Amino acid sequence: MDQGGRWRGRSLCAPASALLPGADGGTGERSGCVRLFSIRQSVRGRDRAVDGAHLEVIVVVGKETRSGAKVGNVWLRPARGAGQEPPLTRERIVRAAVALLDEEGMGRLTMRRLAERLQAGATTLYWHVATKDDVIDLAVDEIFGESQVPDRHSDDPRDDITALVDSWRRAMLRHPWATEVPSRQRPLMGPNFLVWMEFLQSALLRAGVTEQQLNAATWALYNHVMGATAAQSNLRLSAEEIRLGQEYLHGKRDRFPTVAAHNYIADDDWDTNFTSGLTFLLDGMGVGTAPCRAAGRPMGQ
Repeated sequence: MDQGGRWRGRSLCAPASALLPGADGGTGERSGCVRLFSIRQSVRGRDRAVDGAHLEVIVVVGKETRSGAKVGNVWLRPARGAGQEPPLTRERIVRAAVALLDEEGMGRLTMRRLAERLQAGATTLYWHVATKDDVIDLAVDEIFGESQVPDRHSDDPRDDITALVDSWRRAMLRHPWATEVPSRQRPLMGPNFLVWMEFLQSALLRAGVTEQQLNAATWALYNHVMGATAAQSNLRLSAEEIRLGQEYLHGKRDRFPTVAAHNYIADDDWDTNFTSGLTFLLDGMGVGTAPCRAAGRPMGQ
């Protein structure tokens, strides 16, 4: 308390179980800690009577397993017991996060802004999601749930792969903030994404890609989708910039004759370039040239 009788804000950290009954979610696991801040007293009325201390519990910042190792991935931590959750649901949070990300991008997302959009307090929001990274992981998986993955493969694994990759690209273009996911150094492990990955990898195996080549082939396609959509979403050149760029390259044609002659700056046919790049990749993998394995089998078999 300062000389004026006001409490100054403080930041504390204590075991969650010591402050919130049932903070372990009934799992027997220990919550990392609960941050407490904004401890203050308010003064009201003519007699300036003190209402009392106001304590705001803000966030359970992490989970620890029984071994003491902190689990940072939202998909690997157990959910809270259903009977303990406030009315705000994770589903509502995720839908609001996707809408906010679509409107303003990854850089503008904060837990405070998300709570305001939901007209909820920070305490309620943090009950469901411990960090901004959790919100982004959940939002990314949500967009993979927008498109239905077939239950069965067709007779042509190359067609299956092409259709899936095209659908993946469209999802990224609808939600361009998701192209920033690789830079976050967090693996995609949500249930919707894993359905896509299972379909893709099983189709690659059926197309003749060996088990030893499977991860390399998967990453080649992943990088093609994410790189191409990031470029299309973020590279915005005006007609004047394109004109000046071409003039600049023309002036350097003696040094860079190939680049100057082939519309390096002016070519913005994103659809054709993406399709051509995918064709190069699949041809290089031998997809469609090797005998297919068990066409028409259910996914995952």
